Amino acid sequence: MKKHWLRAVALAATLSLTALPALADDKLTVLLDWFVNPDHGPLYVAQEQGYFKEEGLAVEFIAPADPNDPPRLVAAGQGDVALSYQPQLHLLVDAGLPVTRFGTLVATPLNTLIVLKDGPIKSIKDLKGKKIGFSVGGFEDALLGAMLEKHGLSLKDVTLVNVNFSLSPALFAGQVDAIVGGYRNFELNQMVIEKKEGRAFFPEEEGVPAYDELVFITAQNKAGDPRLGRFLNAVERGTQYLINHPDDAWKLFIKGRSDLDTELNRMAWTDSVARFAHSPRALDRTRYNRFAGFLMTRGLIKKVPAVDSYAVEIK
Repeated sequence: MKKHWLRAVALAATLSLTALPALADDKLTVLLDWFVNPDHGPLYVAQEQGYFKEEGLAVEFIAPADPNDPPRLVAAGQGDVALSYQPQLHLLVDAGLPVTRFGTLVATPLNTLIVLKDGPIKSIKDLKGKKIGFSVGGFEDALLGAMLEKHGLSLKDVTLVNVNFSLSPALFAGQVDAIVGGYRNFELNQMVIEKKEGRAFFPEEEGVPAYDELVFITAQNKAGDPRLGRFLNAVERGTQYLINHPDDAWKLFIKGRSDLDTELNRMAWTDSVARFAHSPRALDRTRYNRFAGFLMTRGLIKKVPAVDSYAVEIK
């Protein structure tokens, strides 16, 4: 009799537990740097694989109308995480915006200086007296200036032309002899598709310190938010899956997003795999200091702040 009573109590307890409503996942809003593209691969793989949910997170990705908005919105509390660029992070911090880097998505530069492969420009020295197209001043000027100086030239030896984000077309049309700011995983592939292949000069090989292209930032007063560590756990798993299974990961990326299934995105996906941070939470303080020093010498920031004042490594 006693055994039957104990079984009844155990069964009742089990039923009462299953009757309890499931705890809701913690919401986390991530503001992307631009429209959805292969640079964001690990995020969508993590979403489709359920890695965020396994961390107790309900993550929403929002593409901005203006790529300059996400860091400022996050600083103002209108979003939890912003995807931004390391060069931009330094400039924002120098301007007093209270944001902090807490993770990395793309761990290498994507920026390039591009010329036509079959054109007359074979080396950076050949750019003397030529026209170079750009879209955004400031950092691109500093990047180009450093690359030219390594080869005995300066910005005074070239003519800069603002082509308003129409980089490849301006090069194709002969409006300029080179473009700076094109991404190696996009513009170079677009040129292949257009049957006008490009030759790229990589900043990190031409006098510019290496830097992270895409980083996760949050408001300084949210740097201790426990959701951020769980978010990075899922991103790391998404990255590992993508690297190990790039074809299957591609299918997850375009699942329910057929508009992303284009020739350019497929090519960019392949070229992006090696660029993602294997350990998104890792912070190389020496590298960040070195790059901040470069920006200061180029006149883009006033001083080199302590890395810990604008970047953290979440345990």
